[in-house]
Amino acid sequence: MLSESTSSMTKKRPKPGFKSRKPELEPNLSSSSHSTVMEPPQSLFPSKGEFLRLIAVLAIASSVALTCNFIVGYISPTTKPFCDSNIDSPDSFSDSCEPCPRHGECTEGKLECIRGYRKHQNMCIEDGDINEIAKKLSDWVETRLCEAYAQFLCKGAGTIWAKEDDIWDGLDEHQLMENLKQDSAIYTYAKRRAMEIIGRLLELRTNSYGQKELKCPDLVAEHYNPITCRLFQWISNHAFVIAVLCALVVGCTLLLRKVQRRWYLSARSEELYQQVCEILEENALLSKKSNGECEPWLVASQLRDHLLLPKERKDSVLWKRVEGLVQEDSRVDRYPKLVKGDSKVVWEWQVEGSWSSMRKKKKGEMSKSKSIEGGVTGNSDKQIPTLKSESKTLVF
Repeated sequence: MLSESTSSMTKKRPKPGFKSRKPELEPNLSSSSHSTVMEPPQSLFPSKGEFLRLIAVLAIASSVALTCNFIVGYISPTTKPFCDSNIDSPDSFSDSCEPCPRHGECTEGKLECIRGYRKHQNMCIEDGDINEIAKKLSDWVETRLCEAYAQFLCKGAGTIWAKEDDIWDGLDEHQLMENLKQDSAIYTYAKRRAMEIIGRLLELRTNSYGQKELKCPDLVAEHYNPITCRLFQWISNHAFVIAVLCALVVGCTLLLRKVQRRWYLSARSEELYQQVCEILEENALLSKKSNGECEPWLVASQLRDHLLLPKERKDSVLWKRVEGLVQEDSRVDRYPKLVKGDSKVVWEWQVEGSWSSMRKKKKGEMSKSKSIEGGVTGNSDKQIPTLKSESKTLVF
């Protein structure tokens, strides 16, 4: 065995003058392998357009995945169970359950809302129907108390403060409570909720017996007063100012009536005086022409009844003013005369001739002269164009 091993070793030992070809091949292999590692083929990486398409596909796929995850989570959410509302329970503040919401009672991971509240997702919100009933009850109580207080402010009769226990019992009289008597828990909660709202709206006090009483605020009670009561209160509060204004209005009215009366008497008496003078003057001329067949005087009372209207005959001041104007006139003579056995005051015109007729004649003459002058000027104007036309014809 030993001889065989030594012989094999002698056979495998290379000769000193022999050069192997492996060292020459090794550098070539290493250089070729290095070039393949450093320079990968171009088909290994995608082009720019393929890279953009890849990014777009990944973005769409991720958005679709997120959307599907959101929809699935919304439709069938994997919510945690609710923690037990009992504080002594070891799971009441655990991270593996959600805390019990307000106005709720949680037992064995389930949520149940108390009376007056209903479940909405993971919360307990107020029941709209019960809250509406409580609001109507509170408005009803407020109206009754405020009307009673307004009656007291207006007439001094009525209640001001109402006991809280009486209000609690009075809620049973409302028609809305008839539908809730079947469920005693909701019935009691609706009354309690109404009392809470009433306590925020009205004034609250505690009497000497330790009982709570409620009263309508003064500002709110004023809106419940009837219009007649408001008017009476306003008049009583401003009585002095109203009295002064009324006195001013009455005084101004009387003053205007007095001024109007004086103006009317002055204008009407002057008008009647002119008519009296014209009648007396015409009567005097008629008597002169008839050679004494007609009396030159007229009875004053008959002349009064002839000129005045029936309603003016009752006004003695008007005719007295006319008599005063006639008395101041020197053309009229006033004297008593016995007429048919009765003593009468007669008026007679003492001026010879008629002044009014003379004025009328002068006015007539002036109007005639104006008409004549107008006709002359008109005829002259008509003659001028005819002359001009004739002259033109002569020139041609």
